[in-house]
Amino acid sequence: MSFIDSGISHFGRVIKTGYIQWELASKDGFFHRIDARIKVLFLIFFIIIVSLKKEIVPEIIIALFVFGLTAISRLNLFNFYKKVIPLGFIFGFLIALPSAFNVITKGEVILPVIHFSRSYDFWIYHVPETIGITREGISGVAMLTLRVVNSVSLSFLILYTTSFSEIIRALKVFRVPDAILMIITLTYKYIFIFAKTVEDMHLAKKSRMLDEVANTEARKWIAGRIAFMFKKTQQRCEEVVKAMLGRGFSDTIKLYGFRKMNSMDWTAGFFLFFAGVIFLWS
Repeated sequence: MSFIDSGISHFGRVIKTGYIQWELASKDGFFHRIDARIKVLFLIFFIIIVSLKKEIVPEIIIALFVFGLTAISRLNLFNFYKKVIPLGFIFGFLIALPSAFNVITKGEVILPVIHFSRSYDFWIYHVPETIGITREGISGVAMLTLRVVNSVSLSFLILYTTSFSEIIRALKVFRVPDAILMIITLTYKYIFIFAKTVEDMHLAKKSRMLDEVANTEARKWIAGRIAFMFKKTQQRCEEVVKAMLGRGFSDTIKLYGFRKMNSMDWTAGFFLFFAGVIFLWS
């Protein structure tokens, strides 16, 4: 069950990362001291900018700008980008890599991969004599990868410098529907409950084992646990709803105690907005 062990260790890292986020949000860095409402607007504004840029150089400059914000916010750069880079590689580079070939993106072939005796035509598809990576294709892959890396970096920067409750409060100020806020909150909480339950089940199973389990039996056990977790999730949802109704819950979320933004919040807000405008028009 070595593959199960690796999966369980991943669940453990998910739990630890979730709780570490709260600890990181209590540090006294640059972004930690900014009001959550400004940070949410900053996140939305810059993700729009990242999506609108169509050249590689501006995306690289934005990546360096986010790197600088991360550094002055006193976050651990190694741990931060250890999470960002794999996501950018998987959801940016690997997914877009097929589009770099001249079968999909026409252009100048800079790296030949396969050479046939002649070209072929299948229905509406044309297979050229030489299949390879084009300059235009690799440029598109690099662009998408940078967009993913920048978007993930911006999101993690906000998550690692802002407590989850403050993010919800900021979204409430911006008139996000209460139903969406409830879904986000309950989903966030249940991720950790789900991961902890799976880890406990695995440890209970492992503590009763004297030898390795065959792959067939392991797959049956996993299938059974999936069905169990599905039923347990339904039961937990019903219990949560009853508990909320029993405590007088209505369909409206009320939050109190918003602090007044100080001069530092306004200064930081204008600085980030001015930087965003420069990136947008550069």
